[in-house]
Amino acid sequence: MNVDLLRQQTPGCADKLFLNSAGASLMPRPVVAAMTEYLLQEEQLGGYEVERRHAAGLQQLYAELAQLLNAQPRNFAFAWNATDAYSRALAAIPFRAGDVILTTDDDYISNHIAFLALQKRFGIRVVRARTQPSGDLDLDDFARLLREHRPVLVAVTHVPTNSGLVQPVAAVGALCRQHDTWYLVDASQSVGQLEVDVQAIGCDFLNAPGRKFLRGPRGTGFLYVSDRALQAGLEPLFIDRRGAAWTGADAYAVHPDARRFEQQELGGTVLGLMEAVRYANAVGVRAIAERNAQLTAHLRQRLAQLPHLRLLDQGSEQCSLVTFDAPGRAQAELTDWLTAHRVFFTVSLKSFALLDFSRKQVEWAIRLSPHYFNTVEELDRVVELLAALPA
Repeated sequence: MNVDLLRQQTPGCADKLFLNSAGASLMPRPVVAAMTEYLLQEEQLGGYEVERRHAAGLQQLYAELAQLLNAQPRNFAFAWNATDAYSRALAAIPFRAGDVILTTDDDYISNHIAFLALQKRFGIRVVRARTQPSGDLDLDDFARLLREHRPVLVAVTHVPTNSGLVQPVAAVGALCRQHDTWYLVDASQSVGQLEVDVQAIGCDFLNAPGRKFLRGPRGTGFLYVSDRALQAGLEPLFIDRRGAAWTGADAYAVHPDARRFEQQELGGTVLGLMEAVRYANAVGVRAIAERNAQLTAHLRQRLAQLPHLRLLDQGSEQCSLVTFDAPGRAQAELTDWLTAHRVFFTVSLKSFALLDFSRKQVEWAIRLSPHYFNTVEELDRVVELLAALPA
């Protein structure tokens, strides 16, 4: 991996300590160039004509996603963000009153809210598996709940937004295959930083945005839909003419592949997402994962040496989200200090991760998320700044 070249293609990292790829990462030049050129053409020709001229490039998105995630182009649909993709998957499940969704304490806040909304409106029951004291998901408890409740849907977030924990989505998938249940994986924080193989995971749906570790534009995302789900005829509740054909006064036919989950209005951001996925494929997701592991291990080891900080990440497998707080100090002491020194980061509040942070007795956490274009020197500089935090 030529880190110097990657940094040259990432001008945003030149004048700051950017450690917020779990929020919205820095787009590389090819992504920005593709969208800029597309927008300039729209200025002259209008959106429909430019979409027609770029049809082949827009279609390439599906092939690039297939390469990244080990599937086929037919299994992918473009979405406007991760929640949009997740909602379309949820809307495809034929829930009835009393049905169970089995999930974890570490699922994303928007996902929990969606489950509770389904519970409120349709009488769905939400069941959560136990978390072990180590922070790992209790797979034995998960298997027991699968047997006892026979959930219609199992939903697991691969990497929680509030923690560096990596959940065992492949092991959960193996359990799901023993039961007649649909399996939805939120991979918003894992695609682009880890190797994600939908065949190994065994999921029916998987969603992610473009803006995080994939380094694409905001307002983009995708949904993976398994052949099993497609062949079963699952489709979103609200489907438009891109996803189906109107075949009679009272009849329609869905698109045969995952594009039944798409809606109209494709444009330059789609091309930007395609370029971001192509960029990740060119760098190599295995190389990305290996470098991220090295960078993050170094950062955690250095932060652990600072007595006034408390590392919060748990679990036997961790990744490029590093969270910590400072007992006895106000949140603003850290955030103002880091911001003044042009460190880009995120603050996670208790309301973002109510169950996890309640268990950890945490009110807030600083989240640093290095990516492969970062350097060890940048990480050391951030640690030096935290070590020099005024008393």
